[in-house]
Amino acid sequence: MGFDMRVLLAEDETELGNWLTKALAQSDFQVDWVNDGRLVRRSLKSTRYDALILDLGLPGVEGHHVLDDLREAGETLPVLILTARDSLKERVSCLHGGADDFLTKPFELTELEARLIALIRRSRGNEHPRFACGPLSYDSATKQFRLQHEPLTLTPREHAVLRALIQHSGEAMSKRELLERVFSDEQDVHPEAIEVLVHRLRKRLENAPVSITTLRGMGYLLECPP
Repeated sequence: MGFDMRVLLAEDETELGNWLTKALAQSDFQVDWVNDGRLVRRSLKSTRYDALILDLGLPGVEGHHVLDDLREAGETLPVLILTARDSLKERVSCLHGGADDFLTKPFELTELEARLIALIRRSRGNEHPRFACGPLSYDSATKQFRLQHEPLTLTPREHAVLRALIQHSGEAMSKRELLERVFSDEQDVHPEAIEVLVHRLRKRLENAPVSITTLRGMGYLLECPP
């Protein structure tokens, strides 16, 4: 698929939530699932997501209000609405409220995935983003790093850490954010695992004008030459 996609799913039907979380994970999405509208803002504050799948019929805070709150707060995250109510009026009100797309239950998984990918690509600006930090570049289509025009050989976990950092270059990423991206499928991984990977990456980058800086209390930042 070419790039990491982390999605927040807000859905109160347990069976549907379980199924979607597992099905999307098989297509390279990382899915966090909440079943109450009050938990959406909390999740968005603690984690960086690429899209929100929002069911309208949520307990706590109804989906329409969740969407209104997000847009009033200036949150630009792509939002895909799920609803059992298939009416033109409903669709129009969601789109006016700031939703990016709309899917009526029951739906096909392939259609949900296609719409999600389209929303995320649109929000990121192009289909196969190429990220650069001075002489270091990452092509998300080929999943290849190059340093000073030469391929940079990395272990899968080093690759995952550096990819997260270059995709957010100029922003600090906490150890927890990096842990979740690199070890998303494993439990009880110690935060020191990230320190080890960063140490190894620093060695690989030591002769280049690109560096990974530690910001106390905030995490790691990929610094690019001016």
